[in-house]
Amino acid sequence: MLKGIAACISPALLQVLSEMGCGDTLVLAGANFPAAACAKETILLRADGIGTLPLLEGILKLLPLDENVPNPVQLVERTSADGDLPVPLWEEYKAIVAKYDARGDAAIDWTDRYKFYTMATRAYAVVATGELAPYVSILLQKGDVTPEML
Repeated sequence: MLKGIAACISPALLQVLSEMGCGDTLVLAGANFPAAACAKETILLRADGIGTLPLLEGILKLLPLDENVPNPVQLVERTSADGDLPVPLWEEYKAIVAKYDARGDAAIDWTDRYKFYTMATRAYAVVATGELAPYVSILLQKGDVTPEML
């Protein structure tokens, strides 16, 4: 354990976050997401039993979002079959992102499920979480760490 770092941030995840450079992406994958399949050529981390909310909060305390792209946060959009399905975690994601990025929920966009899978295969790392709610996988694009942030 380290002071100031959320308990849900494992040593392996902390290492990945520190290794990532500007523009690299990290996926927090819900429990039903094909994390292992998408991470065949990248890093797969396990966070079984941990939901996406504490991970997102813990990560964004440490990782700045990329200011050079309009939407450094990507969510999986609902399929037409699930068009009316409520996704209450999206509102909580918006609040957490707004805490750490001045753009607020404007930093977030939604991506087609299969395009998101492709994006996940190109991510620096995929974190398989224990989150069971649908449509909760989230991709974060890292920005620059500036001297003012240290």
